[in-house]
Amino acid sequence: MTLTAPTRPTRVPLYTAEQRTRRDASIWTLVQGILAPAQFLVFVVSLVLVLRYLATGAGYEIATWSIVLKTGFLYLIMITGAIWEKVVFGQYLFAEAFFWEDVFSFAVIALHTGYLWALFAGALAPDALMWLALAAYAAYVVNAVQFILKLRAARLQSERAA
Repeated sequence: MTLTAPTRPTRVPLYTAEQRTRRDASIWTLVQGILAPAQFLVFVVSLVLVLRYLATGAGYEIATWSIVLKTGFLYLIMITGAIWEKVVFGQYLFAEAFFWEDVFSFAVIALHTGYLWALFAGALAPDALMWLALAAYAAYVVNAVQFILKLRAARLQSERAA
């Protein structure tokens, strides 16, 4: 009986050569590259405003508007990201390379949309709305980390290919 060490599973590249070429040539890559940090900046400001409201009771209106703005950025980046995915991978969402990021993005969108619904329907008190926003923001952070890790993997793949 011969024992052999288990082999490492081979990693499927994030992008094929053709997909990488389409990614690098697409204007939507630049759009995503601008929107992602802009959305993160809006998130950080909004998070501070929400936490300030929860801590002091001051600034409800500005915190609310910041959440609405953050949600608008989220919708915009999701729409443009779907277009980017279509250009690069040939389908609007759930391409194999970004399947789980897209799945979790829908959870993030559901929480943000739930906030908007509750706000405009008057379904929750101000404090409850802010806690719902924080839940949406926590999901957003998880999703952002997913994408950052994917970008890092893409960078490492490009370095190995070079």
